[in-house]
Amino acid sequence: MRYLLCLALLSLTFISSFGQRKGYWQQHVDYNIEVDVDEKNYQFMGKMELLYTNNSGQELNTVYFHLYFNAFQPNSAMDYRLQNIEDPDNRMMTAPKGSKKKVSRISLLEDNQIGYQKINSIFVNGQPANFSVSGTLMKVDLPQPISEGETSKIELDWEAQIPEQIRRSGRNSKENIALSMAQWYPKMAHFDEFGWHLDEYVAREFVAPFGNFDVKINIDEAYVLGGSGVLQNPHSVKGYQKNPDIKAQNGKVKWHFKAENIHDFVWAADPKYQVDSAKTNTGTTIYTLFNPKDEKMQKNWKDALKYSVSFFEFVGQHFGDYPWPTYTIAQGGDGGMEYGTATLVTGERDLASLVGVIYHEAAHSWYQQLFGINETIDEWFDEGFTSLIAGIGLQVLFEKKEKLPPNLVESAYKGYINLALSGKEEPASLLADYYNTNYAYSQEAYRKGQVYAVQLGYIIGQENLQKTFKEFYKKWKFKHPTPNDFKRVAEEISGINLKWYHNLFINTTRKIDYSIHHTEANTFSIKNESDFAMPLDVLVEYTDGSKELLYIPLREMRGKKDTENLSLYKNVPRIELDEWFWTKPNYELQLDREVKTIEIDPSMRLADVDRSNNTWQRKQ
Repeated sequence: MRYLLCLALLSLTFISSFGQRKGYWQQHVDYNIEVDVDEKNYQFMGKMELLYTNNSGQELNTVYFHLYFNAFQPNSAMDYRLQNIEDPDNRMMTAPKGSKKKVSRISLLEDNQIGYQKINSIFVNGQPANFSVSGTLMKVDLPQPISEGETSKIELDWEAQIPEQIRRSGRNSKENIALSMAQWYPKMAHFDEFGWHLDEYVAREFVAPFGNFDVKINIDEAYVLGGSGVLQNPHSVKGYQKNPDIKAQNGKVKWHFKAENIHDFVWAADPKYQVDSAKTNTGTTIYTLFNPKDEKMQKNWKDALKYSVSFFEFVGQHFGDYPWPTYTIAQGGDGGMEYGTATLVTGERDLASLVGVIYHEAAHSWYQQLFGINETIDEWFDEGFTSLIAGIGLQVLFEKKEKLPPNLVESAYKGYINLALSGKEEPASLLADYYNTNYAYSQEAYRKGQVYAVQLGYIIGQENLQKTFKEFYKKWKFKHPTPNDFKRVAEEISGINLKWYHNLFINTTRKIDYSIHHTEANTFSIKNESDFAMPLDVLVEYTDGSKELLYIPLREMRGKKDTENLSLYKNVPRIELDEWFWTKPNYELQLDREVKTIEIDPSMRLADVDRSNNTWQRKQ
């Protein structure tokens, strides 16, 4: 079987101050954090020293931080979002006793159940700084500006309360995991060429600058922890060695993690955690932490670890090396969510479901974590490409398919087409928080994003798509690329202009719809039934048994797709016809033999919303 092309990779280096775009820059952060956890009251005290490097080319007089725990309070923006969206996330809703109507779980939180992050003091380069908090955002007025190229030290002292587990982070999950610690620290907001990204937390996703993390967690000696990065003291904590030399002070143990070149740090803790690990063939250690509820669950997690190792090896081979020394899969949270070198997933699943969620979150190590994609703006680029990679991995590694179809994600096409015909579709370029329905968001991000990539392969050729993924990795790892940067790499690889495709598919809700009609004798007419022009592959089978693949390029491409090595078209001659252009609704085919069948795109990669009229067959 033929999977994706394998190209030699350049060795990985840490982020430099320049990118592939002229004038590219990005900020850098280094976190040094220590927290002391009060497990009984679900609170902690924290101290953080942040080194913030300004590479923007301008002087900064203010900086901003996210305080995500503040969202878990009645009357927060997240609370109101749940109360007013048409189809709220069911995990975040509940029916109060004696009522059938579901309400926001956040609206019912008592003072000892809410989340908060309260800042006690901020110093910048040793000087006190004024700050103000609005919802989940904090503005810091700098006592002295941070000049271009300058690194400033920002010291924060804060206290926090861990909310009830409602979305991603929190205490006492439904699977009885004690602490799922995501979005738990004051997190520096992202500043780039588009300005500050100041998104109120309403349950969507994130963006942040790359940096290094040095994190120390003081917690009761009974707990076992998993987190981002590399555990520095496995010999003195529970779970990682057979006979650890635990030296608790006042009943507490210090856990010490370090991680380099990531943009988010997560940890989870539970006294019942069991730790397991295995290594990939490139030396990455995969850790799992889970509460073995029964023998079946224990076996599922053992098997899932083996599948996870295979997945990292597979994705590294086909999409670029995994660059970090560890990856941790911890049971926790409320579903699955990606973080720097780690994920939290719910674990009481059958094996197929467990492997599926792990593959998806692990694939985010490339499309989000490795590239630092802005999930708040380009959710389809993040979730869609991740879903594509995870889906390929499932088919190859878990389902053991020996031969994959040209369209690797037919279910994603069905989901997107249902959305396109539902009347609820919104442009994929819409800010992730602002979709009118969760249905539209999920189909747009997870389904249409996959369709974009697979259909791009239809336009530029499957081999060129594979080369694009690998070249994009080499050019843009650790550099916060935009979708346009991916498009530009595809254009460079293929020699095809893609402005029309990217704009119409991502920035509009236009649909693709073609039909084919027999007019007379051996003449056929192809009609563009909608307002989205595409190149076409048309397979013709003649009554004499011969076949031809008619390729109709689109003028707006300013180039042509090369012959593809698809088994579907093996030994079928390819005939290149005159180009079509978007202002012309019909294209005439004059064939020289009697036709048995003629079909538009038998590879099923064209996202045609009505395929019922894509085939003509001679009546017997």
